[in-house]
Amino acid sequence: MGRGGDGEVHVTETQSQPDPEVFRRTQASPEFHELKRSFRGFAFPMTVAFLVWYLLYVLLSTYAVELMSTPVIGDVNLGLLISFGQFVTTFLLTWLYVRHANRSIDPKAEAIRVEIEEGQV
Repeated sequence: MGRGGDGEVHVTETQSQPDPEVFRRTQASPEFHELKRSFRGFAFPMTVAFLVWYLLYVLLSTYAVELMSTPVIGDVNLGLLISFGQFVTTFLLTWLYVRHANRSIDPKAEAIRVEIEEGQV
């Protein structure tokens, strides 16, 4: 790539794109199905668990006001602790997903990418 006198970027080399058939074969491959299964096996249950946890918090805040206003320590009540727990679980789930992706998803995706680029699919 180089810059022309007009300030625009001009591409001097072209990078060949894989044939669409390569992507079809990749999508049908057992490795790709394993990658999808690994992602879904983590993402779907964790998403459902977090949504249930969040919905429980909203329902308790709306319909169990007395329970949520139960003092725990001084002015800190149960509702405040549960709402803080929402933040903690958000960060926990993010950390768990990053760890899962680094261990299970990224290596499989990288192997598939290399196969596509080398035309071995």
